[in-house]
Amino acid sequence: MEIKLASNYGFCFGVKRAIKIAEDYKNSATMGPLIHNKDEINRLKNDFNVGLYTNLSDVKENDTVIIRTHGIPKNDLKNLRKLNAKVINATCPFVTTPQQIVKKMSKEGYSILIFGDADHPEVKGVQSYGEDQDDVHIILEPSDLQNIIFKNNKIATVAQTTKKKEKYLEIVNALILKNKEVRVFNTICDATFENQDAARELSKEVDIMIVIGGKNSSNTKQLHSICIENCPDSYLIENENELDINWFLNKKLCGITAGASTPDWIIQQVVDKIKSFK
Repeated sequence: MEIKLASNYGFCFGVKRAIKIAEDYKNSATMGPLIHNKDEINRLKNDFNVGLYTNLSDVKENDTVIIRTHGIPKNDLKNLRKLNAKVINATCPFVTTPQQIVKKMSKEGYSILIFGDADHPEVKGVQSYGEDQDDVHIILEPSDLQNIIFKNNKIATVAQTTKKKEKYLEIVNALILKNKEVRVFNTICDATFENQDAARELSKEVDIMIVIGGKNSSNTKQLHSICIENCPDSYLIENENELDINWFLNKKLCGITAGASTPDWIIQQVVDKIKSFK
């Protein structure tokens, strides 16, 4: 059986940057999981003694704390600095951008609309930069707009960095039809576009598609949903241990892609395991 990798896959710029920061600061700890990949977090723990804080009460004076790639809420960052901890900000620059947009536009009197998952740490961080939290709204579908009452007659909208651009366009079009002033900021990162487009094209030509990444990773789940549209035999796995030889029976071409938090060493282990199947 032939194996073909997507033209774009795996670690994005923001994740590469965060991993390098964590490796440079041995014996530190991250505020929340640095990225959505348990195996890579375990590697950082084992090789660099990078621990994990789950809440602010874990932090002691003079501790070195690394802010996760997804960022943290504004007040959490403020309180961290009050603890006299050494704060190293590994928030992805593409995540910092919507934070600053929300801060600026809400100060200028705009109602804020965020396209994203309300429970996702990135979205929680972006939301926290709104001046009036009652006028910061989070939705996933255009139909969700029916339940929103904006306080202002002008709206600014941003998107979670890993969301589908097509869905964002649907939401933006719905907003424009019903509101006089809508400021639209395209905050979906280029790496997400490229990985999604590459996965879409590859999934059209293969018999089976393997998507590698964290099960709680938004961008990895998006890749899987894109692949399954074109290739029904598409599977989301975190590592080679989740592969099932039965998936590959009578298959001739296997496509592989990976989420933005998936390191090359995990991808290679998956490739090697598939090659071992007879």
